[in-house]
Amino acid sequence: MEAKVKKKDKKEMRSGYTTGACATATTKAALVALITREEQLESTIYLPIGKFATFEMEKCHIGSDFAEAETIKDAGDDPDATHGALIQAKVCWSLKPGIHLDGGVGVGRVTKEGLPVPVGEAAINPVPRKMICETAEEILQLYGIKKGITIIISVPAGEKMAEKTLNKRLGIIGGISILGTRGTVIPFSSSAYMASIVQAVSVARASGCEHVVISTGGRSEKYGIQQYPELPEEAFIEMGDFVGFTLKQCKKQGVKKVSLVGMMGKFSKVAQGVMMVHSKSAPVDFNFLTSVACEAGVTDQSLIEEVRGANTASQVGDLMLTNGYDDFFTILCNYCCTAGLKEVRGGILIETSLYSMKGTFLGKAGKDDRA
Repeated sequence: MEAKVKKKDKKEMRSGYTTGACATATTKAALVALITREEQLESTIYLPIGKFATFEMEKCHIGSDFAEAETIKDAGDDPDATHGALIQAKVCWSLKPGIHLDGGVGVGRVTKEGLPVPVGEAAINPVPRKMICETAEEILQLYGIKKGITIIISVPAGEKMAEKTLNKRLGIIGGISILGTRGTVIPFSSSAYMASIVQAVSVARASGCEHVVISTGGRSEKYGIQQYPELPEEAFIEMGDFVGFTLKQCKKQGVKKVSLVGMMGKFSKVAQGVMMVHSKSAPVDFNFLTSVACEAGVTDQSLIEEVRGANTASQVGDLMLTNGYDDFFTILCNYCCTAGLKEVRGGILIETSLYSMKGTFLGKAGKDDRA
């Protein structure tokens, strides 16, 4: 079944398409234009998920020894940093035999080990690279062409778009990555974020990090950087809501020590063994926080009722801090460590640090389960 990519009626394609699929489509359009000397305003490619998709070209230009084509990426309903990106491909003849693929303006270049692309090469991941090269090879064979070609993929606004991604932290400089294993983007999919976590852990390990700091967001990461100034940039990883997934990746890739840094809201869930801490996946359990308060020595019934009736976990933290119950935070951190070790079945050292919304250090605990 063919899915036609339309520019105006986005309701028909809410799943969206990857940068890799767009780059493949523009490459095909440019190569066919170069060979036939005819403008190509549509390009149909076969996606890794096993279906065809037709992409509209915004522009197709034919020069004396090259051709260019460009399309606009539509990520559908996915909140994608590259949604609306202009993806360009320029194809020209080469004196060298074979297909030569590189990145141009706005496509990042790899500067750190640990990624699926070698250092020094354009950040065009393996699946998109294979898609582009195999599609080009099919066109060359179809027209009986035995010349070599050079393909340059560019994203004019890529460097600006990359500021909203983890590329700089991963050592991808100068633009976005050309990504996608399916060819399509699933709306509000977690797969892209999880893939970035895997890459971040890989980069940390390739940089020699045995101790990493994982945080739920930019603010908590900033607190982590202040707490562990001796660690290199690669050691700090934003895990978002994927606590369990990140911990398992750390253990899988040989990290020996993991420090969790975060705030009351999400870590009160981790303490109970909830490893996906999105607000919609699990509410804060104020009965649990009340039991921790009692464990920390709270006996005043009015304070206990305040904790049980609080609106947010952060409010509970403020109550404990104001009333001098510092042990509350240590106990909660201990629960987080225990839950984390249970999730990964031991074998690593986990420590947890809690901060308030304003950056006040609340407490810390650690548990070592290494043999």
